[in-house]
Amino acid sequence: MPTKAPEDRYDAAPFVPGGAGLDVLRRAAAGCRGCPLHRDATQTVFGAGDAGARVMLVGEQPGDQEDRQGRPFVGPAGKLLDRALAEAGIDPCDAYVTNAVKHFKFTRAEPGKRRIHKAPSLREMTACGPWLAAELALVEPELIVVLGATAGKALLGPSFRVSQVRGTVLEEEIHGRPERLVPTVHPSAVLRADDREQAYRGLVADLEVAARALG
Repeated sequence: MPTKAPEDRYDAAPFVPGGAGLDVLRRAAAGCRGCPLHRDATQTVFGAGDAGARVMLVGEQPGDQEDRQGRPFVGPAGKLLDRALAEAGIDPCDAYVTNAVKHFKFTRAEPGKRRIHKAPSLREMTACGPWLAAELALVEPELIVVLGATAGKALLGPSFRVSQVRGTVLEEEIHGRPERLVPTVHPSAVLRADDREQAYRGLVADLEVAARALG
C-alpha cells in the first residue's frame, strides 16, 4: 500500500518544533507540507511582529502580494488595516499580524491570468491550526482581533458568524488558553463594499472597541 504524502494528512503538527521561538517557528513554517496548499503557493507567509505584542490580528490567508513578498498584510487590505488601526488608536507597529492559513489559495480563470483568491476550507484551516496555536502560545496577546469569517471559524468553530458578534469583546478558550477577542470584518471586505466609506467607518468603530479593551 503506498505511503501517504505528508500533505494528504492535513495536519501541520509534525512540522511545528516544540519549545521554539518565533524565528525558529518561521523558518520551520517555510518547509511546512501539512496540507496541499503549499504546492501552488510561492512560499509560506508566517506571522510578523513583536513577540511581546499586546494585540494579535488574525486574518484569513495571504493574498497575491503577501504570497509574492512573504509577509502578511502588505497588499491593499493591509494598508487599509494600518490606517484603520491608527485611526482607532492602536499603533500598527505594536501589533502581531498573522493569518489562520499560511499559504495563498487561489484559482485562475485562464492559464497565465491573474490569481483569484479562493477561501480556504475548514479542513485546510484545521490543518494549519498548530501554527496559529504556537504563535498564540509565544506572543500571549492581551487581545485577539479576529478579521473576518474565516479567521473566526478557525479560532471559534464553524458556527462563527462575524455579523452577529462584530465589535464585541468575547471571552473564549482558544487552543487551551483563555483569550479575549474582538471580531470585525476583514479589510478586504471594506475594499469590496459598495459603500466603502461606511464599511471603513464600521471597521474603525470595531477597532476602537479593541483599543478600549486594551486600555
